[in-house]
Amino acid sequence: MTAVDARPETSAGPRPESATGLRFPTGFRWGTATAAYQIEGAHAEDGRTPSIWDTFSRTAGKVRNGDTGDIAADHLHRMPDDVALMKDLGVTDYRFSISWPRVQPTGRGPAAERGLDFYRRLVDELLDAGIRPVATLYHWDLPQELEDAGGWPERDTAHRFAEYAGLAADALGDRVATWTTLNEPWCAAFLGYGNGVHAPGRTSDLAALRAAHHLNLAHGAGAAVLRGRLPSSAEISLTLNLHALRPLADTEADRDAVRRIDAVANRIFLDPVFHGRLPADLVADTAAVTDWAFVRDGDLEVTSAPIDSLGVNYYAPSVVSAGASPSPSPWAGAERHVAFTPADGPRTAMDWPVDADGLHELLTRLRDELPALPLLVTENGAAYDDYADPSGQVHDPERVAYLDAHLTAVHRAIADGADVRGYFVWSLLDNFEWSYGYSKRFGIVHVDFATQRRTRKDSARWYASVIARGGLEHP
Repeated sequence: MTAVDARPETSAGPRPESATGLRFPTGFRWGTATAAYQIEGAHAEDGRTPSIWDTFSRTAGKVRNGDTGDIAADHLHRMPDDVALMKDLGVTDYRFSISWPRVQPTGRGPAAERGLDFYRRLVDELLDAGIRPVATLYHWDLPQELEDAGGWPERDTAHRFAEYAGLAADALGDRVATWTTLNEPWCAAFLGYGNGVHAPGRTSDLAALRAAHHLNLAHGAGAAVLRGRLPSSAEISLTLNLHALRPLADTEADRDAVRRIDAVANRIFLDPVFHGRLPADLVADTAAVTDWAFVRDGDLEVTSAPIDSLGVNYYAPSVVSAGASPSPSPWAGAERHVAFTPADGPRTAMDWPVDADGLHELLTRLRDELPALPLLVTENGAAYDDYADPSGQVHDPERVAYLDAHLTAVHRAIADGADVRGYFVWSLLDNFEWSYGYSKRFGIVHVDFATQRRTRKDSARWYASVIARGGLEHP
């Protein structure tokens, strides 16, 4: 099979509004997304060794109900049916992640061919279905052996990632045209090493800041390896969960609280990756934690390796004020200066506010700050308390309303000049939702985890109709 060219094309802007609704640009990429540990299962097959999430989920009290990803949605065994489901929905793109410990079990050395074979089969199945594969190299499943050696706070982990990127590119680069290095490095660094609510569960401001830098370094080194191994038509990307931040009040203190969080949540990645620098205010804010001596000469040249697009993950905005965050906090250097206030309005089952304006704010911010860079909304979705009714149907009107509002915000951002090339619903399937286990459902397809039965929710049917018409049906 030959990969289709996925390099971004020049956006022609949204098609005009009409009596039938909002139309998106021709060639707009309609996708859905998943992550390996959340859906694959088969945790000990084909030579796969434990990741930090295998270890974390087996640690008492870390994951709700003691749930693990051992079976998850059993996608490794049910992959052809899941791809057929996507084909029926009409998606053009599928964003999946490659399990590092399935492909390189110890995090170093040669690839495990049996592990790669699964991804070869997945990619072939997608291409046969006319779906563009979008591969993410790291979605938080660090091989446990690398964590035992120090994990992301250690520089060597970035070098190990670059080696792994080369193995994946050599195996799949002739068929996968879109590659994402990292998914949400903020979560990996600050939830994993800062407040410990994600794997590996460490609580250290210094470890979180070191991890953030080494994730940036891994991205740049990995992007350079991909650039050297893949066809020139390949699209190389990075996905960030950028925070849409608002002050509680229009006061100097609250505006400064927003600045502090923007530094440690957004600019700690945006500045090294796109400008080859550390934010000066971040360095000043965190002076009591570190002098940043772990950033070596030449590192910022590596982190700023050119990429072809930026993925944006968005779920809800944050309202920030002067105050203090609970301890342990993920906000290294800012925890004594900021507090978070619940936003008004409807909320999802995650207790997150529903506010599509935040997505528009992020996309137009990136339009202004990175005007030449194409954007993809690589995750957007909501968890609700879905269930199959006695007839076997799953009705989720709240999710339909959420997705409709956020796609409307994307359309508005495109009309306002943001170069947004695609939108990926999170998630295709109900899955293992990290520290929440199986208690939260984000899928547009319901999974009965006892039987692994898949049932399209109303939101899946709605999304299929959106794709078929190329936009939203608004009066």
